Amino acid sequence: MTAGPIIPPTPTSEELESNPSTGNARGNGKGGNARRAAAASFIGSTLEYYDFFIYGSASALIFNKIFFPGIDPALGMTLSMATIGIGYVVRPLAAGIIGHFGDRIGRRQMLVLTLVLMGISTFLIGCLPPTAVIGAAAPVLLVVLRALQGASAAGESVGAVTMTLEHAPSNKRAFYASWVNTGAVAGIMLASLAFLAVSLLPQDDLLSWGWRLPFLASIVVVGVGLWIRLRLPESEVFEAAKDAEAENELPIKVVLRDHWATILKVIVFGLWSVVSSVFAAFGLAYATGKFGVPAPVMLTVTIVTAALGIVVQPYAGILADRIGRKPVFITGNLICAVAAFAFFWSISIASVPLIFATAILFMTVGYGLVNPLGPSMTAEMFETRIRYTGAATASQLGLVVTGFAPTIAAAIVQPGPNGWIPVAAFTAGCCLVSAVVTAVWVKETYKVRTEDLGNQRAAAKAL
Repeated sequence: MTAGPIIPPTPTSEELESNPSTGNARGNGKGGNARRAAAASFIGSTLEYYDFFIYGSASALIFNKIFFPGIDPALGMTLSMATIGIGYVVRPLAAGIIGHFGDRIGRRQMLVLTLVLMGISTFLIGCLPPTAVIGAAAPVLLVVLRALQGASAAGESVGAVTMTLEHAPSNKRAFYASWVNTGAVAGIMLASLAFLAVSLLPQDDLLSWGWRLPFLASIVVVGVGLWIRLRLPESEVFEAAKDAEAENELPIKVVLRDHWATILKVIVFGLWSVVSSVFAAFGLAYATGKFGVPAPVMLTVTIVTAALGIVVQPYAGILADRIGRKPVFITGNLICAVAAFAFFWSISIASVPLIFATAILFMTVGYGLVNPLGPSMTAEMFETRIRYTGAATASQLGLVVTGFAPTIAAAIVQPGPNGWIPVAAFTAGCCLVSAVVTAVWVKETYKVRTEDLGNQRAAAKAL
């Protein structure tokens, strides 16, 4: 039997209060570092997910025409949606590798790596010649670059959440960590703004060079992101756990051996995330292709819901710190389950006012309650010494379904005005499963100190 690392006794409240370097009894790290960590995570996630989500917009509006030409339009759309999923297939393996080094050498270094990798791969997508010029090599290269995007995203969200919540006071973890996925929403908004701008170009210009501009602009990500993230120190909680390591046991080995049940829990719990890809990618393609809703209208819907989400999501974090993660998260899932039917019905009747109203209910209200909490709830299931590896590996295994959700939706949608019902049922089913698993299997952590996360005995005593 292999002995685990020796973890020193958890300091008492009095010890924490008497030692300013470790924060106060309700927190870890200084308030200034917590704010800087949240700001860095917000801006970094905004830039990172701008890159990631412009691919989804391009898949819905462009890629089936330039990388999969000459085939049935429905099949072309399915193939285009499938390339979104490729970015998620590589994520579990990449998460294990990035998480390992994040737990061993530091969170900050890995977050710099993910940002640079995302910026470069996205820029190169904007440089790809179409299939008409280089043949089958074009879609192959597209898939390879999408895989690199996925590898980057695998370590981004969880790494940023891990670093942010470890800097945050224990009683404000959900609020500070909410800024990570609020940044992701801001990235969706910027990606939609970029494609809204280029979609106004003449069709020939859009298909030849206009679609490339949002991808090429991502090179800015590298410089800005490096400047932001290199200025942030590692958290004291992480440094303490790193100093306490008694042997060099691989974090991924510990995770798979001792926390396999938590991995299964996170995979099923994480089904809530299908909402974003079904809404942003399939919803856009379905509305514009099937019912003739203008692309600028649907892009504007995404922009409006994302802008409102930036305002709403931090309040979800505040509420979760006050009444608990589970009530807020479960409520958001239930709202999403109902709103999925309302949203696709409004698309089927091509009512722009109803599309806006139901999209706000779906994405700003429902998704706005689950999205800011999901990553932090996942990270809080693991102890500090393996948090990056465990949360990244588990969450990315779950996100494989999310990646292929647009493909599943494209495959199960039926002809006719009510063909959207299977898609809405699939989305709602994922949200309901996530809600039930959270209610039954996920432990509440809002009263648990950061040092005690992942320690079942200490967490149970706190609650």
